[in-house]
Amino acid sequence: MTITRNPFDAGGYSLAEMTQAINILPNLYTRLGQMGLFQFEGVTQRSVIIEQAEGVLSLLPSQPWGGPATVGGRERRSMRSFALPHIPHDDVITAADVQGQPALGSTGQADPLAEVMTRKLALMRRKHAATREYMEMNALRGVVKDGAGLTLYDYFAEFGLARISVDFLLGTAGTNVQAKCREVLRAVEEELKGESMTGVTALVSPEFFDKLIGHPKVEEAYKYYASSGAQPLRQDVRRSFPFAGLLFEEYVGSVTLAGGASERLVPAQEGTAFPLGTMDTFRTYGAPADLLEAVNTIGQPIYARQLLDPKGRWIDLMTEANILPVNKRPRLAVRILTSN
Repeated sequence: MTITRNPFDAGGYSLAEMTQAINILPNLYTRLGQMGLFQFEGVTQRSVIIEQAEGVLSLLPSQPWGGPATVGGRERRSMRSFALPHIPHDDVITAADVQGQPALGSTGQADPLAEVMTRKLALMRRKHAATREYMEMNALRGVVKDGAGLTLYDYFAEFGLARISVDFLLGTAGTNVQAKCREVLRAVEEELKGESMTGVTALVSPEFFDKLIGHPKVEEAYKYYASSGAQPLRQDVRRSFPFAGLLFEEYVGSVTLAGGASERLVPAQEGTAFPLGTMDTFRTYGAPADLLEAVNTIGQPIYARQLLDPKGRWIDLMTEANILPVNKRPRLAVRILTSN
């Protein structure tokens, strides 16, 4: 196929230019994207190897001068190879898309092809962003799913680990909610195993959040927090609430899966508590594009290219993302729920 001109650059077209264009388009920053929890890391291959060391860091005792040194014990390690999912998404620009369609807000002098292509690429970018958020939210809970809702990897099963869950029992008036928060915090601290953090956040469903702030042992604290702002009646303090060392944040996001079904990013009556400020726990790996010119290069978050139909009837817009989010310490993400 013949390559058409790149409306983002008056010069010649290249994969790098088109890829840069789609990566700088306005993004739909979903919550995990805003938080920057999963740092992107490009790799040159289509798979990554994750090693699990089950040893525990311990303090070193002092020894007499000239005496024997302590010897590090051999750690049991397990290694797994994970293939990075390939997520292509295409669209097309036809003559009907451009005919009689001047750029929005223009006097007809701007290039309508550039306007149409920018609009279509922005929509494609948003779809990739929503897909990445869905994959990272599930990876946070230890499971990687694709855009059809199919489970690709279960990190708990892969590494033989058990997920930590804490039932807050918010339907019971006598529940010591502060003790439940301390249980979550201690579980996270115990599972750091040499990692660092700056705090613990819990993304919870609206149902969990409402029961939390309405609980008899929390209600007064929430009322004080809600009224502490300068203009409490004008501000929406519903979204987040710090309590007993945890920052609870309501998350109402949902996605439409490839089959048309809708799925909430946080299940009803549940939430996930996880540490912020870690160095190497949450990663999203990206592989090179499925193109000869991208072989053995460092992967980018999204790739884009355009190809003109040989007869000049349409322009194919092709995008792809080859990403795999990984939670290297799955037990750090604690499932919280209320069973009543």
